[in-house]
Amino acid sequence: MSAPETRPGSPITSFVKHHYRHFNAAVVIDASEAYVEHLSSGGKMFVTLAGAMSTAELGLSLAEMIRQGKVHGICCTGANLEEDVYNLVAHDHYKRVPHYRHLSPAEEVELLNHHLNRVTDTCIPEEEAMRRIERAIMDDWYTADKSSQRFFPHEFLFKVLLSGKLKQFYQIDPKDSWMMAAAEKNLPMFVPGWEDSTLGNMFAAQVIGGNVKTATTMRGGIEYMMELARWYTETATKTPLGFYQIGGGIAGDFPICVVPMLHQDLKRPNVPLWAYFCQISDSTTSYGSYSGAVPNEKITWGKLSVDTPRFVIESDATIVAPLMFAYILGW
Repeated sequence: MSAPETRPGSPITSFVKHHYRHFNAAVVIDASEAYVEHLSSGGKMFVTLAGAMSTAELGLSLAEMIRQGKVHGICCTGANLEEDVYNLVAHDHYKRVPHYRHLSPAEEVELLNHHLNRVTDTCIPEEEAMRRIERAIMDDWYTADKSSQRFFPHEFLFKVLLSGKLKQFYQIDPKDSWMMAAAEKNLPMFVPGWEDSTLGNMFAAQVIGGNVKTATTMRGGIEYMMELARWYTETATKTPLGFYQIGGGIAGDFPICVVPMLHQDLKRPNVPLWAYFCQISDSTTSYGSYSGAVPNEKITWGKLSVDTPRFVIESDATIVAPLMFAYILGW
């Protein structure tokens, strides 16, 4: 068996092509090459972010993917939406706990008492991250509410980022923030279930406390689906649109459902299906979870066709996604 060709001057790509020849490793190459081919043939790519990819600092590679036009839309959880911005302004205050598997309940309480909210081995500082962004965005919530304007969650954060009001707090290079890259491009964004996030909880508290008079100041999930239906129809009828899914859950299931909705509920049979599909997941198959569903199951729901290139990489997305992005970028 001969070794695959490598691209000169691309050390990560060359390393992957030389060493990743079988099993999940081989699928990393197959899916990356298909991603590149999809874009080269004029297609666009939609990316979904589940888990805690922003706290894993996926922005180090995803931001460049956005800037280079290799990502054309994103669906993410509310946590991923905000946590990239938290990292932008509070990176130096994060605390890493490498021995997190061995923390006692008393040690967890100590972290709580220091206002350090743990995500696996990484603790997000409440004051420097969450409260700082709450203070920055709250005026925009109040202004919109008083003027009867309504915006999506990502639009409020885009406004804060582009205003420059956070610049004095930057603790990383903003080029490593995928949300900054998305805001600068006004990238199409969809954030279902945003209320299940820290900022979502804060907004709900402002409504309950009477500081925001109208809960619908914040546009929500049904309107996100309607906007996704409009954008998907407009985009996919002009160019093939691929689906790159990190993890599962609502970030992946919400957007992929737009196709059967358009076909079955709106009776628009001429809208194309997703033209590429790749999922990175460590979920065990056969237990009924969306994260663990194999791509062929999606054929039965009218989401993918028998001709859609389909890939599953059963691995840790915090390892695989940056590697694939580096490969696609030719690093």
